[in-house]
Amino acid sequence: MHDVDSATTALGFAAATLTTVAFAPQLVRVLRTRSAEDLSLAMLGIFNLGVLLWLVYGVRVWAMPIIAANAVTLAQSGALLVLKVRYDRANARSIQRR
Repeated sequence: MHDVDSATTALGFAAATLTTVAFAPQLVRVLRTRSAEDLSLAMLGIFNLGVLLWLVYGVRVWAMPIIAANAVTLAQSGALLVLKVRYDRANARSIQRR
């Protein structure tokens, strides 16, 4: 593997920070509204799998920007996936009770 200069590493961390932070507003919105109705379960599942694979890749090549970004993104998108399932089930139960 080749050495990466500090400017390239900084660029990687900047990109990683922006793409990771982008999930925070969605997660906050889902928590506040207690609804994930507008989120696609299939998209969240596929996205989580992709992020997991990126994380594994980052570990295998030992690229810290990739590892850090995908670990945090996986936590956020995994939380969205769990909340999507939880809120959809709760919504389905409340509809059945009516």
